[in-house]
Amino acid sequence: MPPPPPAFASMDVWYLHLLRSCAAPWHVAAVHAHIVRSHPAASVFLRNSLLAAYCRLVGPLPARALLDEMPRRNAVSFNLLIDAYSRAGHTDLSLGTFAWALASGIKVDRFTYAATLAACSRAGDVRTGKAVHALAVVDGISRGVFVSNSLISMYARCGKMDEARRVFEVAVEHDDVSWNSLISGYVRAGQYQEMLSVFGLMRRRGMGLNSFALGSVIKCCSCGGDIGGHVAEAVHGCVVKAGLDSDVFLASAMIDMYAKKGVLGNAVALFKSVQEPNVIVFNAMIAGFCRDEAAVDKEVMREALNLYSELQSRGIKPTEFTFSSVIRACNLAGELEFGKQLHGQVLKHSSHGDDFIGSALIDLYSNSGCLEDGYRCFRSLHKEDIVTWTSLITGCVQNERFEEALRLFQELLCYGLKPDLFTISSVMNACASLAVARIGEQIQSLATKSGFDRFTVMGNSCIHMYARSGDVDAATQRFLEMESRDVVSWSAVISSHAQHGSARDALHTFYDMMDAKVAPNEITFLGVLTACSHGGLVDEGLRYYEIMSKEYGLSPTIKHCTCVVDLLGRAGRLADAEAFIRDSMFHDDPVVWRSLLASCRIHGEMERGQLVADRIMELEPSSSASYVILYNMYLEAGELSLATKTRDLMKERGVRKEPGLSWIELRSEVHSFVAGGKSHPDSNAIYAKLAEMLSRIERSAITDNVSTESNDISSREQNLMGCHSEKLAVAFGRIRLPQSAPIRVMKNLRVCRDCHSTMKLLSRSENREIILRDAIRFHHFRGGSCSCGDYW
Repeated sequence: MPPPPPAFASMDVWYLHLLRSCAAPWHVAAVHAHIVRSHPAASVFLRNSLLAAYCRLVGPLPARALLDEMPRRNAVSFNLLIDAYSRAGHTDLSLGTFAWALASGIKVDRFTYAATLAACSRAGDVRTGKAVHALAVVDGISRGVFVSNSLISMYARCGKMDEARRVFEVAVEHDDVSWNSLISGYVRAGQYQEMLSVFGLMRRRGMGLNSFALGSVIKCCSCGGDIGGHVAEAVHGCVVKAGLDSDVFLASAMIDMYAKKGVLGNAVALFKSVQEPNVIVFNAMIAGFCRDEAAVDKEVMREALNLYSELQSRGIKPTEFTFSSVIRACNLAGELEFGKQLHGQVLKHSSHGDDFIGSALIDLYSNSGCLEDGYRCFRSLHKEDIVTWTSLITGCVQNERFEEALRLFQELLCYGLKPDLFTISSVMNACASLAVARIGEQIQSLATKSGFDRFTVMGNSCIHMYARSGDVDAATQRFLEMESRDVVSWSAVISSHAQHGSARDALHTFYDMMDAKVAPNEITFLGVLTACSHGGLVDEGLRYYEIMSKEYGLSPTIKHCTCVVDLLGRAGRLADAEAFIRDSMFHDDPVVWRSLLASCRIHGEMERGQLVADRIMELEPSSSASYVILYNMYLEAGELSLATKTRDLMKERGVRKEPGLSWIELRSEVHSFVAGGKSHPDSNAIYAKLAEMLSRIERSAITDNVSTESNDISSREQNLMGCHSEKLAVAFGRIRLPQSAPIRVMKNLRVCRDCHSTMKLLSRSENREIILRDAIRFHHFRGGSCSCGDYW
């Protein structure tokens, strides 16, 4: 330590210079020791300087010990400790120090109030803040610009904008901080119209504009959904008039503002006008391209990728936000290869551990069908961010790996993480696809405990889950309990009624939707057309198909056209169905022709069915569904040779039929069955129970034409038909479930005629309801009849 200057009067200045040059706690301790030894009668100024160094480098707790040792203290001493406690997050200690200062008789000043109000602001403690406000009023300094600004900031950060506005109005003076605090407070509270009113008042009083105030206004225009584009353009004009249009911070904010308002052209023009854009400006423009994925096409997404190439050519180093935005653009544009190259650059920049980048990569790989690559990205990340878990769970659902989605969700809970609304919604969709209602109910209970049940998206997921699990009553009840319903809610319950054969209920719900002034979308009309098709309501279905485009401007998709073909075909109007296909824009799609082929099979139209089958095999020679329909059509018509020829043709072309699979959920466990399978641990009891049930049908002489339908079928196929997967699942449910419980079985393929007839007979002989979901619809078997009316 250098020797002190000879003049004793400059001793404090010399120590102050030393304390300001300290860069580590031990530096402060060394100077402190020197002061104690050489200058025991140090002035209050020097002791406060030492206290400030302790607060800056050592910490507020050692600083408190130093304050206790000080023989004399003033307001500055307490101000330093109040501020230090506040910055360290010790709000109670900060406010306690303020009370200590008052009790000590110290004459507190405006800085004391400012530091104390800052502590209240950080803690969101508006009650104590009001008490401090009252003391400032008593001391007569509450209306001064310094304290009033602190009060405005405190009330604004606590969300009390009415109090903040009152303080602002009674203040004797306003400066830039006053206006900025009030404006940013309104933005933070989401009171955008009030903010614009204050901004207009600020301009009328001739206050100069700075980047902070304009930044808050621009953020307001970005977030305020009811603030039009003309307001955004007016704010842009203010920026130019203030000469701040070259400010890259404001430029990036305005680009984001225009993109959120859907005025992408203005955003692009503004980006091009920036002379030296930095990475923040590039990030804003790239993110702007990806802002509204429903309103932009793949070409716009590729513009975002071109921007990234330009960023690299300028030698600008990308940030984590850059990578996450560009990877999202790759996802929206379907550019998997570009995304893989970006993944390599992410690894090169050591950014692969970033959760946002990881989530974007998982979404990219999942949407491209490369789920294993998504898993690898997931394993490289920390397991503490719920967003990455949600991305992978959603990816599993999109790739129809529903069991893995449920397993991941269980693993997530074991990590102690709290799922968010989107996580639970994705898992509910997995439950819906697997039709595991009991697991879905448990997840719904978790959503209720977490407070997510009030959200519309959660209600929609519950409706979908219950409907797909065969409980249409629970789906309808959940719909009625929802506080807020959107078009998805109405569409889900309409589709639920349609899939369960309640065509009239579906149409009545659609009428209620119209009365509620909710505009239908493509999904809504798909549910309506499905209901008409399953209910045989031909004229109504054709009318809804027509008004869909004429009254609502919705373009029919392949699914809508397939519904119309199915509608006409089931009603026996095969010629009309064929003419509809040939006149539609989907005349080269095998899906619509396959629907017509199924109708030919129902009505025994052999000649037309053969021609339709030839057309399908020309368009899609490797699809097994067409061969199976044709095979069954020949079989039911007694044309065994043609059926055999069709089966041989499948073998010749290497076409494999998807194996039939049925499953049933019991006590949150899923039991799967295949035709003739014996892998289930209770297979002996299941086959015995099935034989007993079928025997009871025969003994009761309640027989259908099963035997006649099977005359031309080989003995092996007859044996398999007798133990089809859905029959095994029903037998297992008969063993495990109580008499009062319905048996709910799910199947991946369409139910065959034999099983459909058998289920009707079993529902009567066993005196219980059987609910079967196949690939087309739900069948509710009660008392020997089916809800489809044999019209499926």
